[in-house]
Amino acid sequence: MSPKYIYGPTFEEMLHPEKIKPEIRQRALRALKEDILDPVNLYNITWKDENGKVHYIVLPKELTGVDANIIVLYGRHFPTGSHKVGATYSVAMEKQLAGEITPGEDTLVWPSTGNYGIGGAWVGPRLGYDSLVILPMLMSEERFKKIESFGARYIKTPGCESNVKEIYDKCKELRAENPRNKILNQFEVMGNYRFHYYVTGNSVVEVVEELKKEGVGNGRVSAFVSAMGSAGTIAAGDLLKQKFYESKIIGLEPIQCRTIYSNGYGGHDIQGIGDKHVTWIHNVMNMDAIMCIDDVECKEGLWLLSDPEGQEYLVKDVGIPEDKVRFMSDLFGISSICNILGAIKTAKYYGFGPRDNIVTIATDSLDRYYSVMKAMEGTYGKMDRAKAASLYRGVFQGAKLDFIEEGTVRTRERWFNLKYYTWVEQQGKTVEELNAQKSQDWWIEQQALVPEFDKKLRAARGD
Repeated sequence: MSPKYIYGPTFEEMLHPEKIKPEIRQRALRALKEDILDPVNLYNITWKDENGKVHYIVLPKELTGVDANIIVLYGRHFPTGSHKVGATYSVAMEKQLAGEITPGEDTLVWPSTGNYGIGGAWVGPRLGYDSLVILPMLMSEERFKKIESFGARYIKTPGCESNVKEIYDKCKELRAENPRNKILNQFEVMGNYRFHYYVTGNSVVEVVEELKKEGVGNGRVSAFVSAMGSAGTIAAGDLLKQKFYESKIIGLEPIQCRTIYSNGYGGHDIQGIGDKHVTWIHNVMNMDAIMCIDDVECKEGLWLLSDPEGQEYLVKDVGIPEDKVRFMSDLFGISSICNILGAIKTAKYYGFGPRDNIVTIATDSLDRYYSVMKAMEGTYGKMDRAKAASLYRGVFQGAKLDFIEEGTVRTRERWFNLKYYTWVEQQGKTVEELNAQKSQDWWIEQQALVPEFDKKLRAARGD
């Protein structure tokens, strides 16, 4: 019996879902509400709603304390509740089109520290594959439950967010056990990069153009701010810098694990970022600065926004409209707060004003962190007005300008050289392959493959 291949949207259809055949688009929109496990939900992998509008929020300046517009695209509406499902789908689809994986025959192995694994747990079975997620044992319990609910299995490896070497070791073991275990490594595969370069990057362009028509900002992007896990999301910055010459790409990592900033190491609890190495798909030679954010402040910021007492303080004492506070109350996860704090830090450091747009991403939302918030209350006691005031002033209004390093010729060279130890010494890349990435031509060649994959996919679907 020949394999049954399932196909989903092209890159162009993920960016412009209105280009999907109307009957498929309508079935997908119904399934998003009625049956999230229906494979037609692959056509809901997009930043846009049913009306073709990108999901985003402009943060209240009463919260951020800066004049610049901080715009957050949020990913909770994707089929898995995180935009990482776009990367997992793009990776799997590229591999399927290349004939490297076959449904019913191969097991897809998704090395992850959270949302990529959850995305793989959803995408793999929808495409007809057995799926196995590898992630650290100290990730939130909600992550493991979601993986099971989507029909995938998981293996827990030792450690926390920054223990990626242990994940790689397990993947190597699985590959040796059975060649049908196909490793779809988010830190290495360029489908991850291409999804964010093309779909996320161009979605940001549409947002700032729309906001300009509404009288907000100048229609450009002064900075794109993103923490790095796999370094997929930050790829959107490459497109934005091509569109807007002045646009800066700002990378973020935890103070507790300052790998790029100071060749550092350590455990931390900003789940989804700070994986203690420079990934293969990270274009560090194009990054303008690295900034470090405290993991405790990220959790405190989320606690303030999600706790009813904190919300009441923001409404009554700070003066943020109640509807906005309610909307933000479950919109963000821990890494989302990290990105927001990085955006505030960026606005302060560069002195951006009211016409400047700083864009960042909310990868996931509160539903993955109830257990973490409960632990915060257990550690620090119940939220009250005094705690809320302290967190508001200290975390958001008091964002500090420490741990910032700009991208000079020498610092970029140092950032780039860190790739050698993971990718050449451990993962089998050659020095020649590594050195090729120093040139922006290498990255432009990767970007140019988007229409080629779309053409192959349309042919496979019989369009």
